[in-house]
Amino acid sequence: MSGALAGKVIAVTGAGRGIGRDIALLAAREGAKVVVNDIGASLSGEGGEAGPAEAVVVEIEQTGGEALAHTRSIAEPEGALSLIEETIGRFGRIDGVVNNAGILRDKIFHRMQPEDWEAVIRVHLMGSFYVSRAAAPYFREQGSGAFVHFTSTSGLIGNLGQANYAAAKLGIAGLSRSIALDMQRFGVRSNCVAPFAWSRMIGSIPTDTPEQEARVAKLQQMTPAKIAPLVAHLLSDAADDVSGQIFGVRNNEIFVFTQPRPARSVHRGEGWSAQSIAEHAMPALKAGFTPLEVSADVFSWDPV
Repeated sequence: MSGALAGKVIAVTGAGRGIGRDIALLAAREGAKVVVNDIGASLSGEGGEAGPAEAVVVEIEQTGGEALAHTRSIAEPEGALSLIEETIGRFGRIDGVVNNAGILRDKIFHRMQPEDWEAVIRVHLMGSFYVSRAAAPYFREQGSGAFVHFTSTSGLIGNLGQANYAAAKLGIAGLSRSIALDMQRFGVRSNCVAPFAWSRMIGSIPTDTPEQEARVAKLQQMTPAKIAPLVAHLLSDAADDVSGQIFGVRNNEIFVFTQPRPARSVHRGEGWSAQSIAEHAMPALKAGFTPLEVSADVFSWDPV
């Protein structure tokens, strides 16, 4: 089979629905053998069923592709390890990992419970680490491999009521950067994608006001299928010089995000006191402050 991913084996977490499903389907169309991981849980992480993962496998096989369903949770080390081991056992190798699995438990910060914090961190951040760590020895041994991790503007910029999700997603950006640095010597790449797409992950956004209704209408224009081509490219050999970056996809737009770097500095030969910081340092540094914005403030134009 020809295509950008011909001959490759790709594991995609959270691939039973939404963005992950479209990534799995496109990877197969581009020639990859695909492992479809999904526990079939609710949006908040409860329950589970094999149906979503198995349905995607059937779709891939009906078009002549090869796929395997994996339905264990990657939020535990054993489940993540089994994903990679079953991939190797079935297809003999692993070339790419897409860390897409996630849940939501949105609450305003002062009402967020420890279990809401821990559940979201466990699936998004710890799950991304567990799967990546399980794949890393194989990538190192073969001298190649690509990670694509899913971050979010909730972490990169900010959103209301998502402290758990934002912390996990910004943590993933740091994880990806560290993997890129640590494994570049072995020919391994690691990048992040921040998606804008209508899926059940954002289907719970309230529509109580005309403004909220208008925002949701814009989001519904951005389908998960729009995200998949960038992911396929990042997994392919054509992206062998792309690593450590954070990209965004918003309908037909592709962005590369800046990453934190010093914006302004002040110095004082004799050092600083609390008073001199108030009088000199903060007034001088304020021109470099980042406004207290949410994602919608930064991406204020209609999707194109």
